[in-house]
Amino acid sequence: MSIAAMFSNPVITSIVVKALVVGVFVSLCASLLGVSLVLKRYSMIGDGLSHVGFGAIAIATALNLQQEYTLEISVPIVVVAAFCILRLSEHSKIKGDAAIALLSTSAIAVGSLIYEKAGTGSSGDMCSSLFGNTSILNITNKDLLLSLALSVVVLVLFGAFYNRIFSITFDENFGQATGIRVGTYKMLIAILTAITIVLGMRMLGTVMISGMIIFPALTSMRVCKSFRAVILCSAVVSVICFVFGFFTASLLGLRTGPTVITVDLMAFLLFSVAGRLTGKG
Repeated sequence: MSIAAMFSNPVITSIVVKALVVGVFVSLCASLLGVSLVLKRYSMIGDGLSHVGFGAIAIATALNLQQEYTLEISVPIVVVAAFCILRLSEHSKIKGDAAIALLSTSAIAVGSLIYEKAGTGSSGDMCSSLFGNTSILNITNKDLLLSLALSVVVLVLFGAFYNRIFSITFDENFGQATGIRVGTYKMLIAILTAITIVLGMRMLGTVMISGMIIFPALTSMRVCKSFRAVILCSAVVSVICFVFGFFTASLLGLRTGPTVITVDLMAFLLFSVAGRLTGKG
C-alpha cells in the first residue's frame, strides 16, 4: 500500500493517524527517560521491564483480554515490577543487573508457558508480543485516549521535576545533600519508564521497545554534550526514526518494531560518523 492510498481512504487514514499519534507520544516519552537511564547506566531496566510486559500480555491473552484490556492489565504489573527491581537492587543481596535478569528471565519463562497453554494461535500471538504486530489495525479509540492520557502524565511529570532528575542523574550524593529525596525520584523515573514501555509494546513488541529508550539517547550523545542538548536532540531523533520506520513497515508489510529499531540503528551509525568527523564523538 502506498502512502497516497493510506490517506485516500478515510477509514485507513483514521487508523494511521491513531497509530502515528500514539507512536509519536511514546517516542517522546521514551527519548526523554532514556537519557537519564543511559547516563545512570540503568539502561537494562528498560529491557527488564519490557520482558515483564511480555508476561503481562501473556496473562491477558490467556484470559482472552489481550485486545480490550492490555493496558489495564499490563500497566499495574510492570509498574510493580519497576518498584521490585529498585527495591531488590538497593535493599537485598541481589544487586543491579542481577535483580533485573532474575525478574526479566522469570517473566519471559512464565509468559512463554502461558502462551503454550493458551491453545490455538498462541504462537502468532507470542511473536506479535515479542516483535510487534504486522498490522496497524490494533489501536482502538479507548487505547488512543488512554495512551495519550498516560503519555501526557509522563511528559508533564518529567518536565515538572526536570531539575531534580538532572541533579540525581549526574550526582546522587550532591542531590541528597541539597535535600532532594533521591530514592523517590529514582522510583519516579522507573515508574515513568514502566508506563512508557507498556504504551509502546503492543505496536513495537516487548523485545523492541527497550531499543526506543536506549537508541535515541546514545545517538544524540554522539554529537551533543550538554544535558539539555542531548534531551532535545534525542526527542527529535526518536520521533523522526519512529515516523520513518512506521511508514516503511506499513509500505513493505514488515513488523513495526524491528523496522523502527533498524532505522534507529542507522541513525546511531550516521551520528557516530558525524561525531567523529566533527571531533565530538
